[in-house]
Amino acid sequence: MRGTRLLRLRTVPVLGLLAGLLLSLGMTAAPGAAAAPQATPVRVMPLGDSITGSPGCWRAVLWNRLLDAGHTDIDFVGTLREQGCAQAHDGDNEGHGGELVTNVADRDLLPGRLAATRPDIVVMHFGTNDVWSAVPPDRILAAYTELVAQMRASNPDMRVIVAQLIPMNPTGCTACAGRVADFNARIPAWAEATSTSRSPVTVVDQWTGFDTATDTYDGVHPNDAGDRKIAARWFPALSAVLDAGVPGGPGDPGEGEPSCTAAFRAVSTWQGGYQAEVTVRNTSTAPLARWTVTVAPADGARVTQVWNGTLTAADGTATVTGASWNGALAPGASATFGLIATAPAAATAPAAAVGCTAVAAP
Repeated sequence: MRGTRLLRLRTVPVLGLLAGLLLSLGMTAAPGAAAAPQATPVRVMPLGDSITGSPGCWRAVLWNRLLDAGHTDIDFVGTLREQGCAQAHDGDNEGHGGELVTNVADRDLLPGRLAATRPDIVVMHFGTNDVWSAVPPDRILAAYTELVAQMRASNPDMRVIVAQLIPMNPTGCTACAGRVADFNARIPAWAEATSTSRSPVTVVDQWTGFDTATDTYDGVHPNDAGDRKIAARWFPALSAVLDAGVPGGPGDPGEGEPSCTAAFRAVSTWQGGYQAEVTVRNTSTAPLARWTVTVAPADGARVTQVWNGTLTAADGTATVTGASWNGALAPGASATFGLIATAPAAATAPAAAVGCTAVAAP
């Protein structure tokens, strides 16, 4: 049985090493000699709504599968406790029934939960209530971006594993099935634009092969069969992250590289165009000298005008750099620029893939 390689270790004092040597020889260390510290388990936060937390028994299945595979140095964390599953497991989680991910972002609910639990890895299945409530995909993805920025402010080395949502077909929402499929199709491009080498974002397909007729008890929440399917999809992705290892510990700034995120939000639309804004956030632990954002509008739209930034237009993709008054950002700070885009008459709701690069301040 192999132990997981993902450990967070503190530096062992010289006196601690001496104490360990003396003990191995049957001798007693001098008074005041420090003992060697123990390895700290890797902290994994399951984040989401009732599918994750009420009772979210896929977490129990996943926990035991990880232990059986040798990943024994892990700790599931969250401000909520186990809610009644049939097998023993670490039930701590952050799955709040009924929550919308957009509300969590708008009300800044996540930072306090992160501070209380200090995760190294976040496993997130979040947005079902938003889709059910017909929240536009670009708003949900903007909330995702905000949450990831808050995770990185908590721990710059955060590993984020995000699900393409399981299907849903609840009574009274005939459009929900299609909305989930449409939203899931947007997640891979968002993840690619949001991922960084220091804090990668991994997508797990929880949608394909999941049947609401056989894998849920109400068209939304998983039954026993659904729990097993969800755990089986999480396992290889989480196991791979555990095997690869995470440098540093919670909140350890390290050296790292300058990083930023960008979030697109439509403001208003009209025939042939729309107005939108993009929020840029410094997700590194050092000040940024400047940021650059790429905006690739969907459905053939083109960015024609920008304010609070400098626009360089290209075929289908616009590049925007910060203005003199908002290009430099302190750690955790954000700036916003606005844009106007023209769009074909047949275009759907405004959407764009956005990415951000940054240069550290000298």
